[in-house]
Amino acid sequence: MDEKKDRGFFGQPTGLRTLFLTEFWERFSYYGMRAILLFYMYYAVTKGGLGMDRTTAASVMSIYGSLVYMSSVLGGFISDRLLGARRTVFWGGVAIMLGHIVLSLPIGETGLFTSIALIVIGTGLLKPNVSEMVGGLYSEGDPRRDSGFSIYVMGINLGSLFAPPAVNAMSNQFNFHAGFSLAAIGMFIGLIVYWWDGRKYLPEESLHAPDPITDKERTKFFQRVALVVLVLAIIVIVMIFAHAFTIDNIITIISILGIALPIGYFIMMISSKKVTKVERSRVLAYIPLFLAAVIFWAIEEQGSVVLALFAAEQTNLNFAGFKLSAPLFQMLNPFFIIIYTPFFAWLWIKLGRRQPSSPSKFWMGLVATAISYFVLIIPLMGIAPGAKVSPLWLVLSWGIIEIGEMLISPVGLSATTKLAPKAFKGQMMSMWFLADSAGQAANAQIVKLYNPGDPHNEIMFFGVTGIVTLVVAVILILFVPKIKKLMQGVN
Repeated sequence: MDEKKDRGFFGQPTGLRTLFLTEFWERFSYYGMRAILLFYMYYAVTKGGLGMDRTTAASVMSIYGSLVYMSSVLGGFISDRLLGARRTVFWGGVAIMLGHIVLSLPIGETGLFTSIALIVIGTGLLKPNVSEMVGGLYSEGDPRRDSGFSIYVMGINLGSLFAPPAVNAMSNQFNFHAGFSLAAIGMFIGLIVYWWDGRKYLPEESLHAPDPITDKERTKFFQRVALVVLVLAIIVIVMIFAHAFTIDNIITIISILGIALPIGYFIMMISSKKVTKVERSRVLAYIPLFLAAVIFWAIEEQGSVVLALFAAEQTNLNFAGFKLSAPLFQMLNPFFIIIYTPFFAWLWIKLGRRQPSSPSKFWMGLVATAISYFVLIIPLMGIAPGAKVSPLWLVLSWGIIEIGEMLISPVGLSATTKLAPKAFKGQMMSMWFLADSAGQAANAQIVKLYNPGDPHNEIMFFGVTGIVTLVVAVILILFVPKIKKLMQGVN
């Protein structure tokens, strides 16, 4: 179909509808699960939980999120070199569905960690390649691209919005496992939509790997995989004999990997002979945007850990005659994005080529992110011992940080597709998700410093985090001209 005539979905290509609905159901399943997972891990066994230590549970939540996005490297490789984006996404959805099914079974920590493995692999296969296919719906100069990504992100957040109340209600009515089963059903629906609709509206090229692996490369790849497996096995054996094979130590190792992996990936792309001089310059321009995204995602993803604990331990849940539930606050993230998306989509189209550059949008987003944490300090100042804060402060904080997300997330997705070297299209999208992975890898250690219910600790935590973010924003402002030059004509 002629891309200029294909305006079947709110003026966008019809294929955007397919990917919009696929991500809607994938995010419904993922965020429905995340809304209750932290509480499932640290609630007492008598309350249907696993009875884990609260700090450990918070670290597991962060490292889980880090692994989910870290695995996008695998998804990018399989898409680019083996299966193509469309098939990779389908099998990723199958793995996610199986992961939620396992979590819905009452088999304790075995079920938890098996589910984590399946969802980590599945999301890594699915998420970067769906986003890459969105970019593939548009030509390089199509002005609808940023607006299309904004609409796509709205689909993600509609699924995220409906999931917490639905899964939480199921959990409260029956038990945690019933809530997790609803997440599995959501992913099943997403697979059906993707398979049926995708046959008609997704581009033919998404069925083929853009850079098929050669026989020589395949042998080298499997040798590397075998080496990684061997190294991991040795590390595990050594840890067992040293009596160091604990959840906390494993989390620390994964945290280090989450930071090291994107560094190695940037080195690989910059030094690759498949990357032209112009493409290499654009990858260099992408590095500061990536670092800014790491800071942003580290704070944004604390919403399901730090702010979830803040809601449960420090917030008055009896408000205006309503009995609130801590998992329901997870609706605030997608709620504000849905409210803001039409405005930002309209704004970028209205401004056209006069809109701020991607680096400028990024520093604006970081400023909003810093402010979102500063406002949480206000109700904690001078609070009486044992007193709770109004839930409206959490609403305000989320409302501000989501302005930051609208300036960073869809813009970052779009910039990633525009700055990606041709030979690394899927893998470059994986880099965008590695920013989230690196942020959550850092979170797995940072959340150990947070003590919910202790106002002095909370003031220090929110204050220091906000100041660091503001400093990074100022540094980015100073480097905007240099970044724009390196982008070689891409805005």
